[in-house]
Amino acid sequence: MGSIILCHKKKARNAYEISRIQRRIYTMEELCYYMCNHLYLIDYTIMNQKLCDWLEEELELKELADNLRQTIAQNGSAEQFVVTILAHSSIYTTAELKQIQDILEKLKNQKPIEKQKYKADNLLESGAVNQAILIYQSIVQDEIDESVDKKFYGRVYGCLGTAYGRMFLYQEAAKMYEAAFQICEDVSMLESTKLSFAVSNASPLAKKAAKYETVSNEEHAIAKIIYNLDKKKLAEMNAELGRTEE
Repeated sequence: MGSIILCHKKKARNAYEISRIQRRIYTMEELCYYMCNHLYLIDYTIMNQKLCDWLEEELELKELADNLRQTIAQNGSAEQFVVTILAHSSIYTTAELKQIQDILEKLKNQKPIEKQKYKADNLLESGAVNQAILIYQSIVQDEIDESVDKKFYGRVYGCLGTAYGRMFLYQEAAKMYEAAFQICEDVSMLESTKLSFAVSNASPLAKKAAKYETVSNEEHAIAKIIYNLDKKKLAEMNAELGRTEE
């Protein structure tokens, strides 16, 4: 779902403008791509007659437009509206549609700040670490949102720790894990803090790991291995590299 698959030949002469992201779209594929890559933005504003008219007049999808108008008239959900469009496109498999529907259902009752974290989590999972970090930072640096539990912020700090770890910035990762522990008091976060500090001080190990930054996506696998090292394994690895852990 990360790239556009061309299934429909029709291209609109007049674009449909999505004001929330200031983007104009011309095809059914572009509309579906927008929806699937911005699920966290989906709400009732997507359900409008203007979109229905555009689908009918510009893309000649009268049947789809009529079905969507019926959904609006019957006070259907935004999730139902979106899935109807995606299903009509024939781009997605049944399993993919079910996955999208499950995500929309999960997001439906989330607060805006929780949707922000969801976006960052997905960016982190897909490898867009820098973008994820920017969103996590904006969450913790903005004014505290009283609508969420304080442990929510602890989880955000924990995610920041993971993101920094994937970039081999272990001292920064340790600080984030420590901040997460102060809020959540989760022992696993404290262990991650200690390990990150240990790795950041093990210069031969850090340098050896850093060499992989320029080799495809292996740094993710290496970082994951390093996260799970206990002190004994770390000491053994350092000894192999000619330096014992102090």
